[in-house]
Amino acid sequence: MLGTIVNTACIIAGTIVGSLFRKGLGEKYRSTLFNAMGLAALALGASSFVTNLPKSEFPVLFILSLAIGGIIGTALDLDGRVKRLMAKKAGEGLAKGIISASLLFCIGTFSIVGPVMSALTGDNTFLYTNATLDLVTSMVFATTFGIGMIVTAPILFCWQGMFWLIATLASSSPLLQGTLVNELAIVGGVLIMSSSLSLLDIKDCKTLNFLPSLLVPVVWFLVKSLFDRFQLSFWHQ
Repeated sequence: MLGTIVNTACIIAGTIVGSLFRKGLGEKYRSTLFNAMGLAALALGASSFVTNLPKSEFPVLFILSLAIGGIIGTALDLDGRVKRLMAKKAGEGLAKGIISASLLFCIGTFSIVGPVMSALTGDNTFLYTNATLDLVTSMVFATTFGIGMIVTAPILFCWQGMFWLIATLASSSPLLQGTLVNELAIVGGVLIMSSSLSLLDIKDCKTLNFLPSLLVPVVWFLVKSLFDRFQLSFWHQ
């Protein structure tokens, strides 16, 4: 958990520093920084997608994941519910920042693979790299949205902590022996790119409605694992 703790601390530190410089930046500079984060999110999302797609054993799984997850999320109106809740609690602008930053911090290769590698091998390299990126990113977001962005720190801690705990408890599970992490990184890359379109005011894809897409690869690998076990048991009878 050391890597996750460092990552969380970097977001807190970056938010505090960024909020201190907020009043000294004019609107046009904040707009420029906001566009910079949108472009960075687009680049990181595209990188995660392009890097992991060639490694996929099921190249169409991410398409099914987005379609199925999007339908579920839309039916539940996840995007609308979260935005209304955050707008009520924090204001519409801050809500947009929290949602965008949370997706950028959490839905990426480093934040998914990092905790798993930390739990399985004790290697925190991915998490330390992610911490450095998040330090800068949180500073930029805080210059635009203020100290309220600090709530993204516990969100990241819970997200990475969940993957660390799952990997620790299921280190010998077939779910982690396949390409589950790879498939999650592919879907995550698409979600980051979707979030970047909103940051750049190009199109609001209602990214939160697609969050259930991350569950589809998990269900797929679980069903596949059970089917493989059944098939193996059948042939041994």
